[in-house]
Amino acid sequence: MPTRNYTYYDFTLSLCPICLKRIDAKIVFEDDKVFMLKHCPEHGKSKVLIADDIEYYKSIRNYNKPSEFPYKFNTATDYGCPYDCGLCPDHEQHSCLSIIEVTDRCNLTCPTCYASSSPHYGRHRTLEEIKKMLDTIVENEKEPDVVQISGGEPTIHPQFFDILDYAKQLPIRHLMVNTNGVRIAKDVGFVERLASYMPDFEIYLQFDSLNAKVLKKLRGEDLTAIRRKAIENLNQFNLSTTMVVTLEKGLNDSEIGEILSFASRQRCVRGVTLQPTQIAGRLEDFNAQTDRITLTEVRRKILEQFPIFEADDLIPVPCNPDALVMGYALKNEDGLTPLTRYINPADLLDNGKNTIVYEQDVELQEKMLELFSTGNSVDVASENLKSIMCCLPEIDAPELGYDNLFRIIIMQFIDAYNFDVRAVKKSCVHIVNKDYKIIPFETMNLFYRDDKQERLEQLRKETV
Repeated sequence: MPTRNYTYYDFTLSLCPICLKRIDAKIVFEDDKVFMLKHCPEHGKSKVLIADDIEYYKSIRNYNKPSEFPYKFNTATDYGCPYDCGLCPDHEQHSCLSIIEVTDRCNLTCPTCYASSSPHYGRHRTLEEIKKMLDTIVENEKEPDVVQISGGEPTIHPQFFDILDYAKQLPIRHLMVNTNGVRIAKDVGFVERLASYMPDFEIYLQFDSLNAKVLKKLRGEDLTAIRRKAIENLNQFNLSTTMVVTLEKGLNDSEIGEILSFASRQRCVRGVTLQPTQIAGRLEDFNAQTDRITLTEVRRKILEQFPIFEADDLIPVPCNPDALVMGYALKNEDGLTPLTRYINPADLLDNGKNTIVYEQDVELQEKMLELFSTGNSVDVASENLKSIMCCLPEIDAPELGYDNLFRIIIMQFIDAYNFDVRAVKKSCVHIVNKDYKIIPFETMNLFYRDDKQERLEQLRKETV
């Protein structure tokens, strides 16, 4: 009998990358890779690489967990995912990370920017609008896990510190500022004032490359001196920092190991988040066929370029395993000691609670003898080491603090090419929009920004 040149694995709903209509999609294995096959009646067939590691792709289902939903939903389910965001009651995950964009303006005009920000685009939100955004998050989450102040470039907002003062009054467990680092590099007094907001406060620092040519391509100018000076100033005050790397295949993916090594040597850095470029917003000189990089490709390159971590050290994050990978290590004067390899997938769920248990076998006890004194297992529900998201592990070790944490996160934001409705329903990174609705990051950039609203309304009418 004739056979196909692929193995059919699964079925889902996706989008046509051209018209954004909801269409059927097959998940298939071919040439040791995972592809999504789609057909739009108007725009024809498309084939999208979604993973280069079949075994890892199949394993992510072992890390799924029961859905946790917010205390309040903000919109009804009328048209079906992804046309009802806000969050609607059909969404399957609360806001692990909530983002408020306090301004559209930026002091850079990056060729790669999901929000299309610039010095002249849009406006600053008023303080009252921002307070209402923050209040909306608290209404939905009661005690939000992580809230990120973003933009545009939030540090140029004229009432920036008023925003932080108000946010710190709220029951937010962890507050972050997403920044390109320009002001941090140029104003050490500004950094000193930022440091006064610790603990439970962190800088989410854009740090795409150590190479001037790459930064010119992604950010429009050579920012190597700015980036290093920003790190120097943050180190001075040991202000908790996550370095954030936007990745483009063939541009800066060969630097992953170098960036991780650099980060691990910085006093202030608690980890690195690697984000494959999302095809959204302003994206100049980007070829969707050749420049896209998948989550599994990034994971493989970490293992190749940063051999301190092994395969068992980079595992799916339970709240959204299709889109998030985590790797944890402890950092001290002797370097990094990976921990994630000791997680048993069967123990990722503890009666629906956000608790991960590390099984300390003999090998781990030997390695961590001087660090842990808590018996045969470490219940990670304490406040001594805080995680960046609700479902990532914490470590019950009173002698250790957040300074001893080093994490690697791969955060893949789905776009119209690799859109999978199953993963979008589990999205846990959300933005508060100007209408005070909670929108998944992925669908916000596809449908819910001002320039996308007209197309969304057309799609809704066609859906009825």
